[in-house]
Amino acid sequence: MSDQTDELLREIAAKHGIAVSRDDPILILQTINSRLLQDSAKAQQVQLDQFKEEMEALSLRWGSDPKDKAERILNTALTAAREAMAATMQEGGKQAASAARQEIDEALQQLASPPCALRTPSRC
Repeated sequence: MSDQTDELLREIAAKHGIAVSRDDPILILQTINSRLLQDSAKAQQVQLDQFKEEMEALSLRWGSDPKDKAERILNTALTAAREAMAATMQEGGKQAASAARQEIDEALQQLASPPCALRTPSRC
């Protein structure tokens, strides 16, 4: 701090033509002013740090919100696709079972009825 004081004393002498000694009460103002500047700088740094943290939090939120929304949309689409596939497979299974049942019924009817050669000619 003595360097600052020496520099201040030289500046006062140069600008105003007045020699101020180190024990002059006017230097109290310089000390108070210096302290106020330091305190103000610390307070501003704290505010800047808080602002930086808030901006980082917002940045992370902006980055994760679209990602979360995209994941929800994708999961919804996958669920809908699975349900559509399951419904299609179920319908296809029903159709296959119906076709197989019809073929089996026709085959059973053919087995149940005797061939034309064994039946009477009017029934063939």
